[in-house]
Amino acid sequence: MLQASPDFLRILEFVLVFGLPATLFLTFSGLVIGFFLGVLLALARVYGNKPLQVIAEGYEKVLRGIPLLVLMVLFGIGLAFLFTWVGRGLPAAFAAAIFALGIRSAAYQSQIFRGAILSVSEGQLLAARSIGMSQLQATRHIVLPQAFRLSLPSWANEYAVVIKDSSLALVLGIPELVKVAFDFTSPNPALFFLTMIVLTLIYFCFTYPVTRFLGEFMSKRLKNLGLGGGQF
Repeated sequence: MLQASPDFLRILEFVLVFGLPATLFLTFSGLVIGFFLGVLLALARVYGNKPLQVIAEGYEKVLRGIPLLVLMVLFGIGLAFLFTWVGRGLPAAFAAAIFALGIRSAAYQSQIFRGAILSVSEGQLLAARSIGMSQLQATRHIVLPQAFRLSLPSWANEYAVVIKDSSLALVLGIPELVKVAFDFTSPNPALFFLTMIVLTLIYFCFTYPVTRFLGEFMSKRLKNLGLGGGQF
């Protein structure tokens, strides 16, 4: 059995101990940056004036059109000096990789949140304004709470994309899962295939449960609750 193989267990322990922390740190840091910036971009697209809408739309198109690997190299090597301010607590390469992941994720998350915001019935906004709420109050207390719930299924897919894209940080020498796996197989080429199987299983375990729960389960629950109903 594969599970009982000493080599399998040795590889699994090595990759998890030395590679998983960096991968999770990159993933969640990039998602957090993408979340806040993505919400701002979505609000600019929906409620902003014409210049703001043009800027937000341009940002989305440009960042979605640039391969993440190019962004990693651009910020991590070409513009690495911009990230030296982070100090000893966080190497410049880490900061550059997180920045690249975050700004690229923001371009996709903004699309997710914009669609979710537009899915909230306009009648709810009118009702909120009729009882004295300002546009800001109605957006904060009525629209955004529903939009965040509606965005969960799509956001789960973005999580899966970002955790897999974090593997590109290996070009900057960051010891994430793939880099650590390659380092392990360098002196052990006979274990390369088995190491790739281990790597595949790890990524599967960290993506499938999230996309399964937030994607399928939340989609059905939101449908049963009757949330949404606006136009994309």
